[in-house]
Amino acid sequence: MTQFLASIAYDQWALHALILLPVLGIVPVLLVPVASARRVALVVTVAEFVLSLGLWWAWQPAAGMQLVTSVPWIPRLGVSYAVGLDGISLFMVLLSTGLMPLAVLSSYTYITKHERAYYALLLAQAVGMIGCFIATDLFVFYVFFELLLIPMYFLIGIWGGANRLYAAIKFFIYTMFGSLLMLVAILVMVWKVAAVTGELSFSYAHLLANAHAVGSAAPWLFAAFALAFAIKVPVFPLHTWLPDAHVEAPTAGSVLLASVLLKVGTYGFLRFAVPFFPSVALSPTVSALVVSLAVIGIIYGALVALVQPDFKKLVAYSSVSHLGFVMLGIWSGTVQGVQGALMVMISHGLSTGALFFLIGMMYERRHTREIAAYGGIARVVPIFGILLTVVALSSIGLPGLNGFVGEFLVLLGSFGNHPGATIIATTGVIFAAAYLLWAIQRILFNRLDRPENEGMLDLNPRELVVLIPLVAGIVWLGLFPGPVLRRMEPSARQFVETTAAGHASAAMAEVAR
Repeated sequence: MTQFLASIAYDQWALHALILLPVLGIVPVLLVPVASARRVALVVTVAEFVLSLGLWWAWQPAAGMQLVTSVPWIPRLGVSYAVGLDGISLFMVLLSTGLMPLAVLSSYTYITKHERAYYALLLAQAVGMIGCFIATDLFVFYVFFELLLIPMYFLIGIWGGANRLYAAIKFFIYTMFGSLLMLVAILVMVWKVAAVTGELSFSYAHLLANAHAVGSAAPWLFAAFALAFAIKVPVFPLHTWLPDAHVEAPTAGSVLLASVLLKVGTYGFLRFAVPFFPSVALSPTVSALVVSLAVIGIIYGALVALVQPDFKKLVAYSSVSHLGFVMLGIWSGTVQGVQGALMVMISHGLSTGALFFLIGMMYERRHTREIAAYGGIARVVPIFGILLTVVALSSIGLPGLNGFVGEFLVLLGSFGNHPGATIIATTGVIFAAAYLLWAIQRILFNRLDRPENEGMLDLNPRELVVLIPLVAGIVWLGLFPGPVLRRMEPSARQFVETTAAGHASAAMAEVAR
């Protein structure tokens, strides 16, 4: 496969094609008859996923960016259309492209109005997601970061639930506020670096190599970057937009929001906020603050999930808890912790995405997400019951399934530097078992005492096509995580070594002064 990819110069055009293909797909989706829009969107997203699979072989496990290409865009301002891939972004791209055809397929019966606009927005969402993970120019990254906001705003606001406008506006305001702060920080950083180097450039590599030039502005710039990404994660207490957005969004919107868009926040910490300003990010004060908020998020998200009567809101709050493990892993200061954070990002995307798909399938049958409205339905929908149980166990972190690997590595990697926080975070695993097992018990295994549940239909072939790839990924990552860990290990090691060196050199400079 590697030789074939080399023969077609895959590394020179693949990343550009991943951006261009959904853009081109928007036009026919908007022009074809309504009945054909979803089929065109499915063909485009499947082609996108197949195209992205070559990255697995084209990208070689090593530190640094690969498949790098750069084309001048606005030369006077030092802006280039520059893209690249490393072991951090590789799996985020594959997760994004893998979920898109499933999101389209899951919407076939759920979306019944304005279908062409809906599928066009899904393709636009794909452009923003992939662009964020491959951009190596900060101006280009900001463009894609903002592009994430627009399609999701309309997906929630038009095709969402009864309270959709409130949720969409809240989501927009929170995200836009953080984005504008980040834009200001990017501009200040570029100008300060240019004042020292004489080169005006938004290039990631250039800014990373000269980030020390920002001088005393570093704490403020880090705060701006960190706030933008913390809102997107979301880190407690900036999480309040998330449950509303999840509950009101259509199924595909909830899946993409949880599985991919939240990861843009943690990716931003790994790619920009911490590497640019390690002396600030890894200072005792900031480290203590971030680790404390991560642990609070883990426990708070789990406890609030425990009392939710709405199954979708329960899963939404569980995301706050899971993403707390990611933040703890990023600040662990170890390769194992960072690898664990990346694995949690991937695993959460699969497990929570599958949970939202399953909840959407429940809702289509009974038009309610209230846990109390069900009970004993495993007797009438056994395939649904099996898959929901497996996915819930993976989200809990059962050994042998994907959730265990990431959380175990995070706890292992963070214990040395943050033993107290790690011990407290471990209780989050217990709470996760409590809220999910209790929900599964009430939905699947209690008495079948409601007549309206007795006629529920089990999963149909289309729904199985949506779920089986996710369950296969859940089992594969749980049993054979080695290939994934080997590919991300060089980038995780480079992140730890680079940030530690930057923090140490800044500390020495401070002592010298």
